[in-house]
Amino acid sequence: PPLRRIPEAAFYNRPMDSVSRRGFLVASSAVAVTAKSYSQVTGANERLRVGVIGCGGMANGHMRTLLRNRQADNVEITAVCDLYQKRLDAAAQLTGGKPHRHYHDVLSSSDVDYVLIATPEHWHARICLDAAEAGKHIYCEKPMTRTVEQAKKVVQKIRGGKVKMQVGVQGMSDDSYITAHRYVQDGTLGKVVLAQIDYSRNGRDLFVTHPPDPDLKPGVNLDWKTWLGDTHKQPFDADRFLNWRRYYEYSGGISGDLFVHRVTRMIRSLGLNFPAFGVATGGRWFFRETPGDIPDTITVLLEYPQNLTIQLVSSMASGRPIDHLIRGHKACLQFTRTGFTITPERLPGTPAGEPIEHKKTGAEDIGLHHRNLMAAIRRNEPLNCDCQTGYYGVVASEMGNLSFRKRNYVKWDTRKEKIVNA
Repeated sequence: PPLRRIPEAAFYNRPMDSVSRRGFLVASSAVAVTAKSYSQVTGANERLRVGVIGCGGMANGHMRTLLRNRQADNVEITAVCDLYQKRLDAAAQLTGGKPHRHYHDVLSSSDVDYVLIATPEHWHARICLDAAEAGKHIYCEKPMTRTVEQAKKVVQKIRGGKVKMQVGVQGMSDDSYITAHRYVQDGTLGKVVLAQIDYSRNGRDLFVTHPPDPDLKPGVNLDWKTWLGDTHKQPFDADRFLNWRRYYEYSGGISGDLFVHRVTRMIRSLGLNFPAFGVATGGRWFFRETPGDIPDTITVLLEYPQNLTIQLVSSMASGRPIDHLIRGHKACLQFTRTGFTITPERLPGTPAGEPIEHKKTGAEDIGLHHRNLMAAIRRNEPLNCDCQTGYYGVVASEMGNLSFRKRNYVKWDTRKEKIVNA
């Protein structure tokens, strides 16, 4: 649906860490006191002040990381915002930030320099656009937007402006991918023909599942109407609120939430932008009784104009991974937990080359990714995952989803910047 201004944001609804309420409040109180007193130390004129929009489980990890690094990074959480009062109260207690129910109040605050957007995907675009309009720098959780059309609007808004925007594919702050790109560029791998990567799990239920929350009371402590945003209006459904990743209306499912991590890394490593063609297959093969409409198993093949294929494999019912490889006719690059290894091919009549090993200096680390955004804001350093890169990831993810849902081979219309039937 077209984006329109709605007075409140919907919020990321993963539960807080599974600790006792008493233990959480005691620990959070100590952190909050420290956070409040931190605002009095010297150097406040250089401090970056963060407003958190969406205070569920994903945001909880961000908040704790920012609090842990507040002195080293000279950062402070000054505002928190959520539609669910229980989460809003917990976030305010944890951070010492001023609580808000309306995200526009965060954007209008003079005490906020950049916002963390950790809401469900169907709200990313609207809040990004409003934040840019308000002149706030942005850290937006992945995927950047739920649809290609929304991504285009965000890129157009950010491009040429003064606002810095980081997309939360945290692995992009690992130096492995830009280093791999150098080896691709200098011909070490030869002609690259195929990249393969996966993101598989074997869980007790489909994708991400959260237990019932007896404290949920729509109309009392939760604004369900606003949470729905521009999606179809319907009566309160606790599963949709707690487990929104199961539903295409709010989420890109496996492709949008998991593949986007993997494909963006390959895009960086190979120096790619938009795929030319895409096809996907899969289904609800195991979790057949679970609510929702996303598949539990899916494979996506993306063909790029550089004459190479990226293969994305995932199942929520089988956790065995595949090797993460870039296959070239001269050598194969394999990503590992410590970096990557390049193994030369044994070509007839050619002496065997020596393996090359790269030890990474980064990781899939929220703190590193925030630190990169801070450096961009303070010193105009390059972003590790800017909005244009986020756009490439959205196109790749949605191409897989549209092919799967339509059972069609699809392609990228370069002139219209649109996914169409092939």
